[in-house]
Amino acid sequence: MQEDTAEAGRPFTDNGTPEPVWRTWNPGWSELDLTAAPPSVVVVAPHPDDEVLGVGGLLVRLHALGVAITVVAVTDGDASHPGSPTLSPAELARRRIAEQHAALIELGLAQVPVHRIGLGDGRVAGHESALADQVEPLLTPDCWVLTTYTGDRHPDHEATGRAAVLAAGRAGARLLEYPVWTWHWAVPDDPRVPWARARTVPLPVPVQEAKRRAVDCYHTQIAPLSDDPADSTVLGAQVLARLLRPYETLFV
Repeated sequence: MQEDTAEAGRPFTDNGTPEPVWRTWNPGWSELDLTAAPPSVVVVAPHPDDEVLGVGGLLVRLHALGVAITVVAVTDGDASHPGSPTLSPAELARRRIAEQHAALIELGLAQVPVHRIGLGDGRVAGHESALADQVEPLLTPDCWVLTTYTGDRHPDHEATGRAAVLAAGRAGARLLEYPVWTWHWAVPDDPRVPWARARTVPLPVPVQEAKRRAVDCYHTQIAPLSDDPADSTVLGAQVLARLLRPYETLFV
């Protein structure tokens, strides 16, 4: 992402690879085996919304299987609209925390614990070791750790992924990475992406609908805060089209 990075909350300034291009690709990936689901899952998300965009549907399915879920919110997303005349960073963080809570309710996960780390949005890379130290005590050898892909080309996503890799390795937990911005900058058969590690999670229609409702809770990200250019939409229609498929993808 860095080559097109505009700012922490808006990693790209172009529209990216259109979803119809991805739809024509049929890589034949296997499904993630949920019959071997663990007793617990820890989701490490760099910003409020990443846990829904990347694995919201998977979380619904795991919850239905009785899996205990914990969310780690690495930042509060206060840098998504730098220079906004409408919301200060502190107010934006408060809004995004509330949006995350509402989104988890839509997924049926109202009682899921959320551990807020409070790192600065856009500044996770300077705190990877400390982040790993805070995540590791939440892990057990028989849990899964879900985190953003270490090659996602968003600095916070990559740093969060690296910290989770470190924590999972020390705890002996299984790590699964979910791409978010990869669908934007990559293309089908892109040699920069580890497609051989990809597994899919099909989402039944009710799960797709719950995920859509959860995404709709993130008003600060899917709609402009005002007419000012600094308040423009972060997650536009083309971005959401790539993340609201009838399946989710993880790298195992």
